[in-house]
Amino acid sequence: MQVQLSGQKIEITPALRERVNNHCERLTRLEGRLLELTIVLSVDKLQQRAEGTLKVPGAVPLHAEATESDMYVSIDTLFDKLVAQLRKHRDKVCDKHQREVREERQYG
Repeated sequence: MQVQLSGQKIEITPALRERVNNHCERLTRLEGRLLELTIVLSVDKLQQRAEGTLKVPGAVPLHAEATESDMYVSIDTLFDKLVAQLRKHRDKVCDKHQREVREERQYG
């Protein structure tokens, strides 16, 4: 999986990059076929914002954003949202395949 990390009005420190990479491992444990993850970190006055887009094969990209007062908390919240979306997507795909197999056995 390719990870692209960029910042608007903020410098990407090694600690932020390490935090993102640690969370990426969590995503790859759930689904091994992820294509690309694009994360944009930005600062607007007192709000720290993290936006992420996760491209998975055969589906619309998953997008999430989180705004908190601390950048590390917003990164954690962003990845929690992406994990929830990825689990939901994976469950839909598994249900679809199970339904197709069930119909094939029944009507095949």
